[in-house]
Amino acid sequence: MKIQVTPLALQRLKERLGSRPGTFKLFYDTVDCGCDGINVLLILDKPDTGDLHVEAEGLPIVVGNQHEIFYEEQLKLDADVNTSSFKLSSDSQLYGQNILVRDMRGLEGTRPEPASVCEVHSRS
Repeated sequence: MKIQVTPLALQRLKERLGSRPGTFKLFYDTVDCGCDGINVLLILDKPDTGDLHVEAEGLPIVVGNQHEIFYEEQLKLDADVNTSSFKLSSDSQLYGQNILVRDMRGLEGTRPEPASVCEVHSRS
């Protein structure tokens, strides 16, 4: 799997990592969202067992081997100029235009609160 990351998205994701080590995980959350499922970018301390590396402009991005089936081989990730969200698409579909980043570093063994990953916040 390969993700073309736009310059704005690359800048924003590097800002989110900051100086702390971490790995982005493309996560398809289907738990209690009140929808079919949503895409989220989690920042983890390290990849989970079984995660697959994704080529993404040198960014440390993985996807769970059980979630890889939800995505096409070639994807594009862009950032929204006015908000803190991202847009994930391919040549044939839009996976989401309000994809949020959730920093889970230091929260070993926990998952995001389902209601919180469905919310969109303005950029602060």
